[in-house]
Amino acid sequence: MTKILIIYTGGTIGMVNDPKTGALIPFDFKQIRQNVPELDRLNYDLDVYSFDPILDSSNMTPEIWAELAQLISSKYDDFDGFVILHGSDTMAFTASALSFMLENLSKPVVLTGSQLPIGEIRTDAKENLITALEIAATKNEGKAMIPEVCIYFDYQLFRGNRSIKYNSEKFEAFRSPNYPILGEAGVTLSFFSNYILPQPSDRLIVHLTLNPNIGVLKLYPGISPQAVKAITHSPVDAIILETFGSGNTSTAEWFIDCLKEAIAQDKIIVDITQCQRGSVELGMYQTSRKLQQMGVVSGYDMTFEATTTKLMYLMGQGLEKKDVERLLEQSLRGELTA
Repeated sequence: MTKILIIYTGGTIGMVNDPKTGALIPFDFKQIRQNVPELDRLNYDLDVYSFDPILDSSNMTPEIWAELAQLISSKYDDFDGFVILHGSDTMAFTASALSFMLENLSKPVVLTGSQLPIGEIRTDAKENLITALEIAATKNEGKAMIPEVCIYFDYQLFRGNRSIKYNSEKFEAFRSPNYPILGEAGVTLSFFSNYILPQPSDRLIVHLTLNPNIGVLKLYPGISPQAVKAITHSPVDAIILETFGSGNTSTAEWFIDCLKEAIAQDKIIVDITQCQRGSVELGMYQTSRKLQQMGVVSGYDMTFEATTTKLMYLMGQGLEKKDVERLLEQSLRGELTA
């Protein structure tokens, strides 16, 4: 019988209404079958691991990602797949982080959640959970159909490190702006194998050390030297530069000097676009040519979530700066299109 481990970290999916106060409170997710009796119709051996205490996803940290990666590693040989129930607000960050931490992953790690609690009549929780379990259990010629970290939400399956949360009000909460979906749930489950990562030939390697010492500089017209220096002069190891269009910034001398000073202090600077769709192309316009010349790294079409967690992962490996910069511009887990 197919064995799936459900890991409940917290989030709306595991909430019920307190009849006394009307507030949302977590329930014991070990009672999952009482709340989702449809699970009895699935011919799977299900086990549940609940975080104690459970977490609001706004409180997610790299330490918790390491705990998740270690848990999956310790249970890896005992289960065919893993479903992580997670709050939607930081789900794309967690999915991205785990994709880098779980090298040579050959089994599905499916993150899902819901926009309404599982006890609500109109909830999306049951469908998301049941289909995520089916995806985690699906095999092709005896091997997992989805050997990667992904997000399932509202009938669509996304690569985890290509996903963003873009809507807080609709069931369609996630999108993958720069990469096609991996599958969709209709009358049947459909998978698009040409977009899915191939099965690895090596054993799973788990990376638990992350370096979160990252600054973020989002540009806007009229940004002041004081605002820029607050980031470029801070004691961070890397800076994510959120630029205009295909990677363009101000060419004001004071701005360029701030970036040069940061690079001279061995800070890594990664350029990603503020646009949801499209890619950074350093040197395409005069406004980005100076960035390319001074050593700013292109993030191509990576999401902010993938860029952040990839930096954490690479800087946590004890690599030299030049190697981190080189690997940032390469696709490690399908996170970018160079």
